[in-house]
Amino acid sequence: MSRLRLAVFDVDGTLIDSEHNIVAAMTEAWSRMDLGVPDPAAVRRVIGLSLVEACAALLPGIEHDTHRIVAEHYKDAFRALRLLPNTVEPLFPGVVETLTALDADGWLLGLATGKSRRGVDSMLHNHALDGRFVTIQTADDNPGKPHPGMLLRAAAETGVAAADVVMIGDTAYDMAMARAAKAHAVGVSWGYHSVAELEQSGAHVVIDSFDGLAEMLTVSLGDAPCA
Repeated sequence: MSRLRLAVFDVDGTLIDSEHNIVAAMTEAWSRMDLGVPDPAAVRRVIGLSLVEACAALLPGIEHDTHRIVAEHYKDAFRALRLLPNTVEPLFPGVVETLTALDADGWLLGLATGKSRRGVDSMLHNHALDGRFVTIQTADDNPGKPHPGMLLRAAAETGVAAADVVMIGDTAYDMAMARAAKAHAVGVSWGYHSVAELEQSGAHVVIDSFDGLAEMLTVSLGDAPCA
C-alpha cells in the first residue's frame, strides 16, 4: 500500500457479542435504584453510546446526577459479572482471521468504543488480542459517539488522513461518527441496529459477515473517496 490506512472497529456488537451481559448489568443497576426493570430492547438500542449518555437515553425523566449514579452501579454490576466463571462475551465469527488479514495487507488497526478502557483491556486479554491495535479510543477520554472525536484522535495518533480511515461498526452512531469525521463507514448487519438504520445514518456499505472484509477494504475502498 502506498500510504497508511487505518481500520477502526467498534467493540460491542461488532467484535464481541456482549448484549446479554450489558442487559444484565443495566437491570442490576436499575434494581439498586428502585427504577423497575429496563426494557431489553431499549437497552440494545443504546449500546454504543457512552455509559452516562446511554443511561440518560433510557431514563429521560430523571436528573442528570441520577444518570451518573446509575452508570456507576452499572460499572459495579458489570465488574461483578466479569468475575463469574460462566460469563462469556464471545467473538463474532471471523474476527481473528480478519484482523490478521488486514494486518498482513498493511492496514493499521484501531478501536473506537463506548466501553471504558478497563472494559476494553479485559476484552483484549480474554480474547488474546493484546497488541493488535495501535490506537484505542474509549469513552474515558473522548466525547461519545456520534461525535467524530474518537476517529479524529485515532487518525492523529497514527498519522493517517481522515479520508484513509475506515470505521467498522454495528450502530447508527458508528456510521454517523464516520461521516462526521469524513471517513469511510462500513456497517455490520449482525449487531444492535438494523441494516436500514445503518444505511440511513450514512453507511457506505453494510456487510453480512467478516468473510472477505480485508479484501473488500483493500480493493473496493482502497482508492475510493469518502463521499
